Amino acid sequence: MFLLVFLLKESINFNFSLINKIMIDQITKNKRLNNFKHVGIAEGISYLVLLLIAMPLKYFADLPEAVKFVGWAHGVLFIAYVLTLLIVHFTLKWSIFKTGIAFLASLVPFGTFIFNKQIEKEAGSVA
Repeated sequence: MFLLVFLLKESINFNFSLINKIMIDQITKNKRLNNFKHVGIAEGISYLVLLLIAMPLKYFADLPEAVKFVGWAHGVLFIAYVLTLLIVHFTLKWSIFKTGIAFLASLVPFGTFIFNKQIEKEAGSVA
């Protein structure tokens, strides 16, 4: 009888720990995907500010400092985007193709915004 109770208790603990691990893994994946989307938005905004505000100020108003500071911020955000992309690639097991599309989206104005919408659409169809 004692052995039966012990085995039953261990089985329940194992099942709960497995369910808990799956839930924590899903929460971690969601957090990493959300971080990626937020960095993508920030990178996209910095790219647009660089192209639409800082570059015209440099060439039409003779203010090269605008490109210096906005370009530096955009560079940092671009590196953060690539790093979070790699983290999401390995965590969510994205294909090389999807990861490549995400990278190419960072090189095109408005690309990160469009890619984020696509991710949200895919997440909505999965849930």
